[in-house]
Amino acid sequence: MLDSLFSTTASVTELSLSDALITLFLSFALGAIISLTYMKTQATYTQSFALTMIVLPTIVAIIILLIGSNIARAFSLAGAFSIIRFRSAPGDSKDISFVLFTMAAGLACGVGAYGYAVLFTIVLCLLMFLLKAIKFGAKTSTHKLLKVTIPENLNYERTFDEIFNIFNVKYELKKVRTTELGSLYELVYAVTFDDNIDQKELLDAIRVRNGNLDISLTMAPTVVEG
Repeated sequence: MLDSLFSTTASVTELSLSDALITLFLSFALGAIISLTYMKTQATYTQSFALTMIVLPTIVAIIILLIGSNIARAFSLAGAFSIIRFRSAPGDSKDISFVLFTMAAGLACGVGAYGYAVLFTIVLCLLMFLLKAIKFGAKTSTHKLLKVTIPENLNYERTFDEIFNIFNVKYELKKVRTTELGSLYELVYAVTFDDNIDQKELLDAIRVRNGNLDISLTMAPTVVEG
């Protein structure tokens, strides 16, 4: 029974209606499972992408059913799909992996390897939940850009060293420029600190030191304006 479940029907030239229905329903169900896994393991997602992952395995399975072992059909479909241009913005690497995941599920259903399709879908979905639970690859520190305005009577090179050391902040002074006709300095720091740090306490300590002048804390310091 298990051998028959994990066997493939790719060599069958004539497809029965029952086999076609099983392929379509199973590929749709696996797509729904993969889509639910994506929604549960992803912080943000779009509805259109979640719906696409449900129908994509079915589409792939239908293509495989239509091709079968006919080489002429394979080349015809390849030529037809080559004119399709995808204009949507590419997602991150995790989105791409889920797209390949759904295509593999549809491919397995299309060739009749139903047991393998169900098996690797369950295993990979459980793996996705496991990786999310253990927060694999998550960053333990935050990289941000800190802009601080200080009066001209403060030494900008050592003004905030003590505060940064107290809060265990790694910092690098990226830029210094004068403002307000030279009466103020604007300092730009690339800072790195642990996620458990109280950012409000850090900014309050800086405000006390710079006389409550302007302070801004933004995300990763990839670009510093000239």
